[in-house]
Amino acid sequence: MEVNIVYPLAVVAILVWFYHRLTRVYGYFHEKPIPSMAAKPMFGSTKPVLTKKCSFNEFIKKIYDQYEGVKCFGLFDAKQRFFVLRDPELIKKVAVKDFDHFVDRRPMFGDRTSENSNIMFLKTLVGLKDQKWRDMRGTLSPAFTGSKMRAMFELITEYSERMVQVVRGEAAGAGYVDQEMKDFFRRIANDIIATCAFGLQVESFKNRNNEFFTMGKEMLNFKRAFVIFRMIAFKLFPGIMSKLNHDIIGKKQLEYFTRIIRDTVETREARGIVRPDMIQLLMEARKGTLKHQQESSNTGAGFATVEESHIGQATSNRAITEPELIAQCLIFFLAGFDTISTVFTFMAYELALNQDVQHKLHQEVVQTNDLLKGKPLTYDVLQTLTYLDIVVSECLRKWPAPAIDRLCVKDYVLDDGEGLKFTIDKGACVWFPVHGIHRDPKYYPDPERFNPERFSETNRASINPAAYMPFGVGPRNCIGSRFALMEIKAIVYQLLLSFSFERTEQTEVPIQLAKGFVNLASVNGVHLRLKLRV
Repeated sequence: MEVNIVYPLAVVAILVWFYHRLTRVYGYFHEKPIPSMAAKPMFGSTKPVLTKKCSFNEFIKKIYDQYEGVKCFGLFDAKQRFFVLRDPELIKKVAVKDFDHFVDRRPMFGDRTSENSNIMFLKTLVGLKDQKWRDMRGTLSPAFTGSKMRAMFELITEYSERMVQVVRGEAAGAGYVDQEMKDFFRRIANDIIATCAFGLQVESFKNRNNEFFTMGKEMLNFKRAFVIFRMIAFKLFPGIMSKLNHDIIGKKQLEYFTRIIRDTVETREARGIVRPDMIQLLMEARKGTLKHQQESSNTGAGFATVEESHIGQATSNRAITEPELIAQCLIFFLAGFDTISTVFTFMAYELALNQDVQHKLHQEVVQTNDLLKGKPLTYDVLQTLTYLDIVVSECLRKWPAPAIDRLCVKDYVLDDGEGLKFTIDKGACVWFPVHGIHRDPKYYPDPERFNPERFSETNRASINPAAYMPFGVGPRNCIGSRFALMEIKAIVYQLLLSFSFERTEQTEVPIQLAKGFVNLASVNGVHLRLKLRV
C-alpha cells in the first residue's frame, strides 16, 4: 500500500519541480516599471508563433500596436526575457551608443563560450560573440567595400544576361511565362552565390535539380521536424542542449559544401588561380592579407546601405582558420539564398500590383540602357538609378525582417531622460520590432501603401533614420548590405529590360504570410507572369 502511494507522489513532485523550473522566471518583469505580456508555461508570450497561429511578422506588428504609447515592454520567448523597445531613439541608444552592453546576438544553438565547439554555425559572423566577433568583423569588412563590389559586379552582370536569355526562351512561344516568384528568385540567388561566393557556374534554370540548389534548399528547410525540435528544446533547456553540440546546419549539407570549398581552395592554390569572388577574399583573409582600402563613405551605394562602424574599420590581420573560412561561406549562402530571394519576391509582387511604379522604373532602366549605347552596365552606373534605389528602399521598409535581437552582456541601466529608468540584467535580451516600426504611421504616413516617393530626395529628410532598419542597426548590422543592394538592383534592371511583372488569376492579394518562426514568406506562393516586352 505504501509503495502504491509513493510512486504517484514522486510523479507529482517531479511534475511540480518541472513546472517550477519552467515558470519561475515569469515574475521577472513585475519588478520593472514597464508593462509586460502574460506568459504560458513552456511557450512564454510567443505561443501564437510557436504553435503557428500567426506569422512572426504579424506577431511583432500585433504586440507593437498593442502597446501603443509605451516606449518599452516585456515578454518571454519560452523562458528567455525580452525587453521590446518601441522607441527608435532608445533603440539607437542601446544598439549604437551603448553597444558594448549589447555586443552579442541571442544564442540559438550550442554553447558559444566553448573554445572547442564543433558547431559550424557558431563560427560564422552571425554566431560569434564578443571579441571573436570583433576580430572577425574587422577581418571580413574589407571584403565588402565598394571597390570589392565593383570587382564582383561583372560576375553578376554576366550571369544575369545568361539567365534572362534562358527565361526569354521559355516565354518565346506564348509571349509570357508564369512563375512562382520564390522559386524563381531562389534559383537566381542560388546561382549568384555559386559564382560570387564559391566560384561555380550551376545554371539553375537549365539544370533545375542541380545538387548545389537542392542541397541549399535542404539546408534552409527550417520546417524540418528535428530543426523545430532543436529550436524549442534550446529555448527551454539551453544548458542541456548546449552540451549536445547540435548544429542548425545538417551533417549531409555541411559535408557537401565543405568538400566544394576545400576543393576550390586547393585547386586555386595549386594552380595560382585568382578570381574576383568571395572565396578568393576569404583565402586572403585566411592568410591575413586582406587589407582595408580608404573609401570616403557609402555615398551613392543606396539609401538603405548601412555604414561600417569603427569596429569593422579597425585593422585586423588575424589569419582565419579553414573552419572559419568554411563557416563564412556558409553564412553568406544562408543570407543570400533565402533573405535576398525574399526581397526579390516581394519587390516583384509590389511592382505587379503597382503598375505606375513599374512603368516609371522601366523608363529609368531604358533611359540608362540607351545612354550605355551597347556598353555593359557597370557598378557605378547602377548607382545613378535614383528611382530604382527608392523602389528598393520602399520594398525593404514594407517587407523587412520582423525583429532584431541583442543579448545584454553586462547589466545596463536604461534611462530615457524623461523618468523611465530601470536595469536590463545581464542575460536578458532586447528586441527591436522592425516590422512594427516600419508599419507605424507615426514614422511612415499611410504605411500599408507601397510609395517609393517617401524616399525621394525631396521627402527623405522627413524620415527618422533610427526608424529605418532593413539591414539592422549599430556595429552589428548586416556586413553585406552593399552586396545585397548591388545584386537586387542589377537583377531587377536586367529583368525589366525584357519583361514586365503582371498579375495572374493565381496571384493572391493580400498575401497570406507563412505562420510560425519562419522567414518572411507566403503560404501559397507568389504567382506572377513575366510578360515579354516588345
